[in-house]
Amino acid sequence: MKTLSCASATSDPKRGSYLCSLLIALSLICSIYFVGSAFFGKQYKERLTAWGVIEAMQTSDICKDHCRPSGSEALPQGIVTKKSNYKMRPLWGSSLKDDNPLPSMSLLAIAVGIKQKAIVNQIVEKFPLSDFVVMLFHYDGVVDDWRDLSWSNSAIHVSAVNQTKWWFAKRFLHPDIIAEYNYIFLWDEDLGVENFNPRRYLSIVKDEGLEVSQPALDPSKSTVHHQITARIRNSIVHRKILKFRGNSKCYGNSTSPPCTGWVEMMAPVFSKAAWQCTWYMIQNDLIHAWGLDRKLGYCAQGDWTKNVGVVDAEYIVHLGLSTLGVFNGSEVSISYVPCDRIIVGMDCYNCLFFPALLFVLELISKGWSSVTNSYAVQFYWCATYLLH
Repeated sequence: MKTLSCASATSDPKRGSYLCSLLIALSLICSIYFVGSAFFGKQYKERLTAWGVIEAMQTSDICKDHCRPSGSEALPQGIVTKKSNYKMRPLWGSSLKDDNPLPSMSLLAIAVGIKQKAIVNQIVEKFPLSDFVVMLFHYDGVVDDWRDLSWSNSAIHVSAVNQTKWWFAKRFLHPDIIAEYNYIFLWDEDLGVENFNPRRYLSIVKDEGLEVSQPALDPSKSTVHHQITARIRNSIVHRKILKFRGNSKCYGNSTSPPCTGWVEMMAPVFSKAAWQCTWYMIQNDLIHAWGLDRKLGYCAQGDWTKNVGVVDAEYIVHLGLSTLGVFNGSEVSISYVPCDRIIVGMDCYNCLFFPALLFVLELISKGWSSVTNSYAVQFYWCATYLLH
């Protein structure tokens, strides 16, 4: 094989010399191009990377400024504390030893009256103080009479006369305050807990992936308003019911309340994420929360047919006692129920789904002048307003 040379490229010496010079020049230009491309390309990439970092830092700084809580802009970022908890602090002495992170805990909040003190004590004693913070909402204004209970000084006491647990929850269970608690038990006071263990309950809830749940009700001892809350024997959890009679039929493929995706309001349990959503759903004028229960699926962090359920393995008894709203042994009379825009916005939302049967049965049996059931009265005024 012959080697190509400038001399053999042409018989004309001058022309051959010109071609050799041209080839050498082209080789030098190509070499300079490739070397320069590698060098300047590296510098360009480094510069782009630096610009990206700078831009990211600038964006981060802008985000920090815009995402800071309102009112904290004038403060150094390092001292801004966005969240809190219910951990009590010593009045005297150093609190440095208490600055360790809280252990994994949950919150039990109950609306209570002194008449149900014994029942409430049984409930609270089921919840280990090492795992739960206890918060009592005193709707009758009586606080001091609870001091003789062993756990009372460890509990948080909040008092406001004639307010329901939803009024308290909206004002004292803000998501930023309870952000350190994994689960929120927002319970009524008339619950029997003989067959309930909160630790086992939470273990089941976590295993089943339930974001909104409640313990099942013992149907033989409880006041059961809805079939979905009744305990199913030999079951751990159920998420739906089958019902082939009545107006609201439920089949295996049903995907909405009253067949699936909701729990009642006497003993709901929320995950931290579910409560953050639920808190925003609670209206400031919400009273009994009738109707809200069937909307909780929106806060289930996904498929409400899977993430909302009733725990059968750990069950309670709903005693169905008349507590808040009862004065001197009788329920509120019709004269205390105004018919205006406020009551419609408040109570129609609360009682729209409450069965009209209460009102109808009492009206038939006693006559309108004798109707004293507050639920029936609320239903009557809601229906009257909406029909007109």
